[in-house]
Amino acid sequence: MIIDNLYKGFEVELFTGSLNSHIGVSDEIEKIFSNFVKEPDRRNVEYITSPVKDYKVIFNELLTPRINLRKWLINRGLTIIPSSTLCFTHNSRFQRSDVDNIYHQFIQDNYGISIATSSVHINIGIDNLEKLFAAIRLVRCEAALYLSISASSPFLNNAITNNHSQRWMQFPKTPKEVPFFINHESYIKWIKMNIANGNMQNIRHFWSSIRPNGPERPLILDRLELRICDFVSDINLLLGITALIELRILNLFENIKMLDPLTASIFSLDELSNICDQNEIKAAKNSLNAKLIHWKDGRTIICSEWIENLLADLSLTAEKFNMNHLLKPIYRVLEEGNQSMKWIKQYEKGLSIEEIMKIAIYDMEKSEKESI
Repeated sequence: MIIDNLYKGFEVELFTGSLNSHIGVSDEIEKIFSNFVKEPDRRNVEYITSPVKDYKVIFNELLTPRINLRKWLINRGLTIIPSSTLCFTHNSRFQRSDVDNIYHQFIQDNYGISIATSSVHINIGIDNLEKLFAAIRLVRCEAALYLSISASSPFLNNAITNNHSQRWMQFPKTPKEVPFFINHESYIKWIKMNIANGNMQNIRHFWSSIRPNGPERPLILDRLELRICDFVSDINLLLGITALIELRILNLFENIKMLDPLTASIFSLDELSNICDQNEIKAAKNSLNAKLIHWKDGRTIICSEWIENLLADLSLTAEKFNMNHLLKPIYRVLEEGNQSMKWIKQYEKGLSIEEIMKIAIYDMEKSEKESI
């Protein structure tokens, strides 16, 4: 293990149900499992891993809660559904997990089941504030790439959508406009202003592709939280995405002036905000095939090509930190397509959504057993 690696932690959301329906039991799960917490809609639940540096330890941190939950679910005739949206037939009624929670009431009244999605939030520890906000700026500029690798939500309500990440298309980003933060002070000022004017209900009500995180937001921050990725059932792929992010950040720290969008882009920060928002939508629609605008010079580039270039740029850093092996699943996605693209191909061949998800549920369970 390289001592200069960064800490990594995860917030993983899961849908529960049967082989053809979404069935919410998150309130029961929270009572039994100390590392699981309810989401506002009871059909999905979240577990949180401890921050560690070693990827072998992270693998077990991600796998063990899933295995334990699955054992409990099987005894009730239930399973984990590896989709990032409510892919099976469902009604539009919000299924509250906590009827007494005022914040959940606000979410239900204002957003409904558009927030009923599952994802994985990747937290990277950075305790230097200047470096933290530089990393947030860079990773936001490239967030569409990570979404494209992870995309796993082409279905909604037993129908195919026109999107590879329906989750990111429907999720209510809040506030609607998020600036590039120049420093910690600008972030604090912006947060306080948006809470005061009602754009945000509280500090948690900041739903964007990326945000600063820490033990006492907005004042005490110690990590970057990337929130854009769809749920990734393949843990090795999730580790690959995480390694790619970590290597990009480590690369940034060695080349701040060349890689911080504050100094390295031809665009103003306001222009960058618009470009990044557009890129995220394009990636949600077409993922690896999306035509994106590069944050550095404005050229149009296919998403998969951008990822290939990024991998090449990071090859020396990956070798230095002995992390090349972690990136192999990324190359496989570039060759074979992401989860959404594979599911869409199955659908076009005539498989029903229920049949596709049944196979995916079986494959996920099988991979867990093989990893024990």
